[in-house]
Amino acid sequence: YIERVAMVSSGGGNASTFNDEEIIQWVNTIQQWNSKFFTLSHVPSKYRLLLSKFLRRVIIARMAECPELATLYHSKLKQEYEIDETLRDPEILRQSEQQLNAILDEAERRLNDKKTTYLFGEEFTLADVAFVPVLSRLAVLDLEEKYITARPNVAVYWSVVQRRPTYKRVIGKYFRSWRKHVTLLKTWFFVQLRSLLKQY
Repeated sequence: YIERVAMVSSGGGNASTFNDEEIIQWVNTIQQWNSKFFTLSHVPSKYRLLLSKFLRRVIIARMAECPELATLYHSKLKQEYEIDETLRDPEILRQSEQQLNAILDEAERRLNDKKTTYLFGEEFTLADVAFVPVLSRLAVLDLEEKYITARPNVAVYWSVVQRRPTYKRVIGKYFRSWRKHVTLLKTWFFVQLRSLLKQY
């Protein structure tokens, strides 16, 4: 499926097989990075623990509603507990940050060497679709200066992406500028209210 989408997004028959393979490899590299660990490690512990407890209670409630799916929900519940344990391991968090830096450095190198608007040319491809959420995540976590601005070509790329109409409709309207704080506040209020009312 990824191979087919990569071929279509890169222009179908107009793009070389080598470029298609590069796009697939790039997407796979990003998928191998556990963004959830990185994100949670940058969330204040009191908020992270509250959210974790809420998610576990939601899973338990769904398990009670659908006992025939108990095995699947139990597996999900186990994953949530494992995440809490993993976040206590500084080595895993270090590796996560190392992976992120490798992705960003490769993007910086590619944009600098190719002198193109997007990662694999002047067309927005699946490679960009996979990469933009990484940058958006960093922006939401207020880590733009450390990870994006520090890389000039990635910073220019990020500026271009944010002006795209599709970005504004899908991500920008929720997380750009002051909207980010409104979205996060709504989420926080939702979790607090549901927890207070015990509605999971």
